[in-house]
Amino acid sequence: MRSYRCRVCENPLHFENSQCVSCGSRLAFSRDEREVVPVDQDGRYTAADGTTWTVCRNLGLSGCTWLASTEGAQCSACDLTRTRPHDSDAVGLRQFWDAERAKRHLVAELDVLGFPVVDKHTDPQDGLAFDLLSSVAESVTIGHADGVITIDLAETEASHREKLRAQLDEPYRTMLGHFRHESGHYFEWQLVRGQERIARSRELFGDESADYQAELDRHYAEGPPEDWESSHISAYATMHPFEDFAETWAHYLHICDTIETASEYGLALPGPRTAQDSFRDVVVGTWVPLAIALNMINRSMGHDDLYPFVIPGPVLDKLEFVASLSGARLDG
Repeated sequence: MRSYRCRVCENPLHFENSQCVSCGSRLAFSRDEREVVPVDQDGRYTAADGTTWTVCRNLGLSGCTWLASTEGAQCSACDLTRTRPHDSDAVGLRQFWDAERAKRHLVAELDVLGFPVVDKHTDPQDGLAFDLLSSVAESVTIGHADGVITIDLAETEASHREKLRAQLDEPYRTMLGHFRHESGHYFEWQLVRGQERIARSRELFGDESADYQAELDRHYAEGPPEDWESSHISAYATMHPFEDFAETWAHYLHICDTIETASEYGLALPGPRTAQDSFRDVVVGTWVPLAIALNMINRSMGHDDLYPFVIPGPVLDKLEFVASLSGARLDG
């Protein structure tokens, strides 16, 4: 995540700020400029090209500070949400606020990395949509199907996540992690196309045509293979090639975002990156030393490791493949 400064007084800002705590200026996030910008008392912002934008109508509903193209409209990030909790569901609406914040974080990172985010209003067949569902009254299964990502809003609750994390013996479980993982299913569906790309994906992750339900049943009955750590980023990644890709994709986003944040906030990184660096070089030369340092900081505070994962050689190859997709087009 980038660091931002108020254009009025130069005070440091955060991505979600709606007001500068120093000078009191109202603020909004411009997706076009990838900047936090000042708005007038009516929530309007005029860009350098003369285009007028207004703060998203969902500021009070979900804390959205993004700019919308017309007054009274919602922004392009909110357009991605197809279903949300009913107005009478107080618990669901509270959880919806946190889920939308994680979703905006995801969208902003995808923009920076060059992955196209097209909503289903624009492209009903191949576009992306989110069903952010409350599980207060009914069970919700997190997943992806045909461009629709379903999220259980109960996952915003730390106690709920920790209970499931322990039950499933997972080292890591966050709402942003869910968004990143499920977006991996979507982008594999859209970007791993063409004979050469599919062949390379199968070489790295396995044959995605394997029966998903059968592999799911096997995984939960038998667990991961004994030597899974030598070729997979997580035990869950061993379940099916689709899950291996999605887990690898999520870690690619974890790594890119954390390195950017560390750099933006002045943390010392081990050596400068160059345009010629492969993603393997970035992981080995920058990410691994940084992750070790961050883990040690967490331990100094009595917390679990921030990044409790080991990246073996085969996973480096998978991460390199995922990174190569940033130049791919949705139509292949």
